Amino acid sequence: MSVAAERKQEIIQDNARQSNDTGSPEVQVAILTERIRNLTDHFKDHHKDNHSRRGLLVMVNKRRSLLAYLKKKDVERYNALIQKLGLRK
Repeated sequence: MSVAAERKQEIIQDNARQSNDTGSPEVQVAILTERIRNLTDHFKDHHKDNHSRRGLLVMVNKRRSLLAYLKKKDVERYNALIQKLGLRK
C-alpha cells in the first residue's frame, strides 16, 4: 500500500522543480496520488478494510488541500500538475 523506494524516487525526479526538491506541492501531490491509487487497488480485494479506508480519506483530503494551495499560488503550475497526473478539476 505504500510506495516502494525506487518508485518514490522516480516520482520525485519526474515532478521536482529543482534537483534536490522533495517538499514542493507538486512532489507531495504526486506521491499522494500514487499512494491513493495503490489503496484503491487494495480495496478491490479487501472491501471490508475500513481502517485503511479512513487513511485513504485522510490522504484524499490532504491532496485536495495541497492542490487548493497550489491553485491559489500559481494556476499554471496547478493546471500542468493535474494534466500530468490525470486528475480532474
